[in-house]
Amino acid sequence: MKEEFSLHPRNIHQGRYDLEVLSETSQDLKEYIFINEFGSLTLDFSNPKAIKSLNSALLKHFYQVEFWDIPAGFLCPPIPGRADYIHYLADLLAESNAGKIPKEPKIKVLDIGTGANLIYPLLGSAIYDWSFVGSELNPLAIQSAQKIIDLNPAFHGKIELRTQADPLKIFTEIIHSDEFFDLTICNPPFHESAEAAQEGSKRKVKNLTGKSVSKVQLNFGGQAAELWTEGGELEFIRKMIQESTKFKNQVFWFTTLVSKSENLKSINRQLEMAGVTFQKTIDMAQGSKQSRFVAWTFLTGKQRKAWKEFRWK
Repeated sequence: MKEEFSLHPRNIHQGRYDLEVLSETSQDLKEYIFINEFGSLTLDFSNPKAIKSLNSALLKHFYQVEFWDIPAGFLCPPIPGRADYIHYLADLLAESNAGKIPKEPKIKVLDIGTGANLIYPLLGSAIYDWSFVGSELNPLAIQSAQKIIDLNPAFHGKIELRTQADPLKIFTEIIHSDEFFDLTICNPPFHESAEAAQEGSKRKVKNLTGKSVSKVQLNFGGQAAELWTEGGELEFIRKMIQESTKFKNQVFWFTTLVSKSENLKSINRQLEMAGVTFQKTIDMAQGSKQSRFVAWTFLTGKQRKAWKEFRWK
């Protein structure tokens, strides 16, 4: 049997979904709910439309997101896992703030590749009242994310979108010369090619349904830049680390998810070569799936203390 792992203690998505309650929140969800052979309400988790409807219900019920939708073909994220990243980021800030999580709009977070779903800014703003800048390459993703903001008045003034015009750049032309970010976050594309992404999606469908398929929608949606990049996640993170040196005094914590644990050794070596003052790997888990993110800073202890006094007090 596979070992089961728990979500962050503050994550409200512990245990099974209460589909009956969620279907009352979102009537669209009802058509995808059925009673299984054990007499329990369940959902077809291999159906992209069902997952999108579930996400919409979760966001509305728990995070006051009245409208949420994504265009066909874009990545549909699992809410519990995305919320975990936000909660562990809050712990990261608390470590430098006498154990207290800063919960104010003056906490500013940069989401690299925010996507059409805008999931991290929505969760971070709803849970901790942080302000976000979301960067994105894809014009259609920007359009979708902006529509989500426009149709959710509760998030007006809390989330700003910026278009990254150069696919070879990450922070450059996104972080302005006169601004500071307490966190940067990223869910990098982790496949090395479209073919690798397709194989990963086929494995996912088989795990969910027990059936082998010849072709599936990539990760139940997902544009090329969301799922794969030349060199995979290791090359993307290497570029991120290299470019972060240009903004070492403007960001408290740089962070990124790392899907493959075997990449950690190389990433840590890259961080040491970049001259970071402190780095750490934070493990996360949900069910039988383990994940983690890497965090690094160039600020000295004295600079981190001054940052806290200047921005968090």
